[in-house]
Amino acid sequence: MAKAVITALKDLPDEAVKTITCDRGTEFANWQTIEQELNCKMYFADPYCAWQKGTNENLNGLLREFYPKGRNLSRVSPATLKKNLALINARPKKVLNYQKPVDLFDLFVSMCCT
Repeated sequence: MAKAVITALKDLPDEAVKTITCDRGTEFANWQTIEQELNCKMYFADPYCAWQKGTNENLNGLLREFYPKGRNLSRVSPATLKKNLALINARPKKVLNYQKPVDLFDLFVSMCCT
């Protein structure tokens, strides 16, 4: 997991990745490597406190539209997963005043890191 997180975020400007919040799953056992490689701080949600990582829980729910619970995601091609994540991030969201997450992310990166 550390390798995947680093690969996904390493090309972003340093100012764009300041913190990462995750759950206490064993997949984050190498969290110190992530902190070191990305020069960011890792935080961990308390056990049984899903609201501390609400964005993650919401995204998991949206992913269920494509991948039912129990589906082995290791059998999904990276290209297919990337395509489906792009579809989710291209949806306007009420919580974002009906703006698209991808547009707001691009705006943030252009404002903070240029």
